[in-house]
Amino acid sequence: MVAIIKKWGNGLGLHIPQYVAKEIGVKNGTPVDIKIVDGSLVVKPRTYSLKELLDQVTPENLHREVHTGERSGNEEW
Repeated sequence: MVAIIKKWGNGLGLHIPQYVAKEIGVKNGTPVDIKIVDGSLVVKPRTYSLKELLDQVTPENLHREVHTGERSGNEEW
């Protein structure tokens, strides 16, 4: 596939066709990591470590426990 790099503000932009975006799991606003590997541009959806995700938990956005019913069978908590 051939794509064209175009000026976008003070930088450059690359149009990603919809079928490619769908295949790699990105949409408008998805954070991506960009690397140069052996002279090639590699773009992948951003992944987060468990620590990075947990660092974003605050008392204000912490969800309460969800009651899913009484235990049954041999379940113990």
